[in-house]
Formats: sequence, structure tokens, C-alpha cells
Amino acid sequence: METESGARILIVDDDPVVAGMLGVTLAASGFQVVEANSGDEALAMLAGPNCGPLPDIVFLDVEMWNGIDGFEVCRQLKANPATRHIPVIFITAKSDPAYEQLGFALGAVDYITKPISPPVVNARVRTHLALKAAADFLQDRNVYLEQEVERRTEEARHRTEELRISQEVTMVALASLAETRDNETGNHILRTQHYVLALATHLRDHARFSAALSEEVVDRVFKAAPLHDIGKVGIPDRILLKPGRLDADEFEIMKTHTTLGRDAIENAQRRVGVSVPLLEVAKEIALSHQEKWDGSGYPEGLAGEAIPLSARLMAVADVYDALISRRVYKAPMSHEQAAAIIVAGAGQHFDPDISDAFVALEQQFRTISTRFDDQDEHITELEARAQRAAIGEAG
Repeated sequence: METESGARILIVDDDPVVAGMLGVTLAASGFQVVEANSGDEALAMLAGPNCGPLPDIVFLDVEMWNGIDGFEVCRQLKANPATRHIPVIFITAKSDPAYEQLGFALGAVDYITKPISPPVVNARVRTHLALKAAADFLQDRNVYLEQEVERRTEEARHRTEELRISQEVTMVALASLAETRDNETGNHILRTQHYVLALATHLRDHARFSAALSEEVVDRVFKAAPLHDIGKVGIPDRILLKPGRLDADEFEIMKTHTTLGRDAIENAQRRVGVSVPLLEVAKEIALSHQEKWDGSGYPEGLAGEAIPLSARLMAVADVYDALISRRVYKAPMSHEQAAAIIVAGAGQHFDPDISDAFVALEQQFRTISTRFDDQDEHITELEARAQRAAIGEAG
């Protein structure tokens, strides 16, 4: 559309003399003029099945005797999304303020009284074409901006998803690295991860934990759990792989896997120069999962709620899995034997409310231990995600 010559203007008037004079005036100024001698004809031209190019402005007579009046035509034009943006200028022989008020209320942009003045008509047309051009530009700009925002939002969503996947892969890869040096299996990671998820999900409805265990926090604990023993990469093989019981000195060295794990994660964060909430949780778990509720654990001898909640959850998951798993230095316990130890440790080794949650979730713990049995070496990531979702729903 052009703001001057070349603009298409529709004149709707049942008086051929007025329509002709207005048409000659506009054509002389270089505008394309189209005429309709009734409101019905105009609507058919603008909104009918065979409508042509839409006009840039509509001149509309108020009173027409051969069909609907100009007010009704304007009302229908403004009700149609395809034509509501076209500026409407009323032309009438009446100068009644009520007419003008009604016309503007219906969406008209101007009001010209007969007899028409060619200079006034041309000036009004140029003004409203310029305003329409500006409005069209803003509309096009808004559409472009909306599309750009949507595009960038989608790109950000993809980047966020890629980051999320990268974090999960990194967590599991690092944890698996630690497992390759230990006599435990990769499925230990999956089992303890899902035990923790089951406990955290269940405790979201508990008065003590509901404020702390938001959905986001539960997700972080689930993702960070695989790094609970990452510090074992720094333990000498002679201790880590020893088939028998460790002596006192060896056990002191073994206990340092907690601080080694915390320090490794902390150093990684320091090098990249950012604090990542997921890794903050991972540090808590790595450092404090061997602490005990009564303060007799290590490495700091923390007691009660001074132990981070993520580590208290991990303690139950890790001990249970260690008890039911086969090791070179011990046979696996039955679920019943392991459960009895967890229950007996309430208030001593474990947060008593988390021990109670374990009791409520015993069947889920059985299901997880069976699903991720050490004999199953073909567990896929997709299956692991499905198991995670199922546990979350059940909790």
C-alpha cells in the first residue's frame, strides 16, 4: 500500500452525483476509485466470496435508501477481522452531533459533511492513509517481534533441554567412573537414585519436609544422587578393592572419600566460575551421606537436622542398597533383614521420619531393587526414565 497515489478507495453512496464528484476529486489526486451504490453491494465487494483487493479507505454515506444504512455497514465491517482495520470516513448532509458520536462509536475515523470540499477531502485522505500506514507498520512489526520472541524462546528451550541432558549425562558418567574402581555395579547408581526419588516424593506431603522438598529440589536430589561416592576415585586400590574388613587406618583413609567428593565438585565449580544449584546438592550428598542422626557419623560428626536433607535421604538409600547387594566380602541380605536394620537405626543412624517413609515404601524399594538388579545389564535410559516417572506417580 502507498500513502499517496495508488491507494485504493471505496465510495459507498446511493447518490450518483455525490459519488461521482467525490470520485473525480480522488481520482484527480491519483487514487484508485471503486464505487458501490448501496451498503449491501459494498459488503459483497468487501466480504463476499468473490471480493477483490481490499480498499485502503472506505467513504461511507450515512443515509442510503436502497438497503441498510451506513451505520450498519460500518458495524459489519468492524465485526469482520478481515475488514476491521480499514479506515471508514462517514459522509452525510446532516451535521447532527449525535450522528458523529454514533459514527465514531462504531469505529469510524472521520466525519465529512456535504457538500464536500475537494481540498478538505484530499487532506483527510492523506492524513488517514499516513495513519493507516503507521498502524500497518506497527502491526507488521508486532507480528515480527512475536515471531522473533517465539523463535528465541524455542531456541532457549532447546538450549535448556540440551543443558539438562548434558548435566544428567555428566552426573552419570562421573558416577560410573567412580564405580569402575569400586566393587559395586552401575546398577547401584540407578537403584539408590530411585530410592532417593521415592523417599523425597513421599515426604513432600510431610509437615517437616513439604517446604523444603519442592518439585525442583526433588529433581535436583534425584540427579545429584549418582555422585554420592564420586570421591572414591581418590581412594587407593589397596583399600578400595580390599576383599576383607578394613583396619582402623584403612578406614580413616576410606572416610576421606566424602571430602574428596565434595572438593572435586567444588573445584569444578570454581573453575567454571558459577554456582550451579544441582552441583550444590551434589556437594551436600557427597560430603554428608555418611553422617548419622545421632552425630556418630563422618566426616564432620553432624547430628539431626544439621545434616543436609539430601544427605539424610541418601543415607537410607545407600545403606539399604549396600545391605541387599552382594560384595566380594559379604553375601547379600534379604529385604526383611535390611528393612529391620533401617527400622532399628531410626533416631540413631537415620532421621526417624525418613525411616518411617522407608517402611511406607517397602514395596517400592523391592520393585526398584528387582527392576535394577545387578544381573540386568541392559537397562536403557528410556526405561530408567519410565521407572522414575512410575515411582514419582506412586509416591
